[in-house]
Amino acid sequence: MAFQPIFDLQTGAVFAQEALVRGKDGRGAGEIFSHVTDHNRYQFDQRCRTTAIEVATEAGLQGALSINFMPNAVYEPRHCITHTLWAADKCNFDIGNLIFEFTECEPMRDIQHIKNIVATYKQFGFRTAIDDFGAGYAGLTLLADVIPDLIKLDRGLVTNIDKDPGRQSIVASITALCGDLGIEVIAEGIETADEFAQLRDLGIQYIQGYYLARPQFEQLQTEPNIPFLALKAETDPTHEILR
Repeated sequence: MAFQPIFDLQTGAVFAQEALVRGKDGRGAGEIFSHVTDHNRYQFDQRCRTTAIEVATEAGLQGALSINFMPNAVYEPRHCITHTLWAADKCNFDIGNLIFEFTECEPMRDIQHIKNIVATYKQFGFRTAIDDFGAGYAGLTLLADVIPDLIKLDRGLVTNIDKDPGRQSIVASITALCGDLGIEVIAEGIETADEFAQLRDLGIQYIQGYYLARPQFEQLQTEPNIPFLALKAETDPTHEILR
């Protein structure tokens, strides 16, 4: 596993660390996922969850851990969470710090099944997030049906947003809609200072991307690449004084 931090723009602190699949031999996620089939999807999904908790604990994680999961690998939510609970108990990891992300890009075969998973996870005290929001199979219909705790804006909406009024309007509208629904918004895939500045001006609170921190293999980065004071100064109305 590698870990990439999600930062809280209001404080400059880490909001959560996202666990990302990597191979110890240098293989990237795409090459590993190419070997996932209907036959091994459940075992792979389970192993990713438990490994993320174990490696994050060994790396010294104190706060929230965001884990990607495959809804189509979950046949019964309460039974399929058993190994995750076991790993958390073994590592003395607070399950209230678990966030489960599922991607919009995986075909949703049964929306009622997704709703059942999210409702069950909420009963356990987990938070849930729709990853890659704005791309994929379900869009606003999935958001209306599920109502997660968080969404992660797809990188396609973030890239060059500073140069694209259309994307700015879409992100502003999504942010306002999510505010009405009580859903928090994370912007991922931020790679430039201009993208960062535009998202800040649109009121995005949680941010992630190479501009702030790259994934670290079995390690945790807790400070953004740009200094905390500069990050806070850029979001503070009194920033001229701080500068």
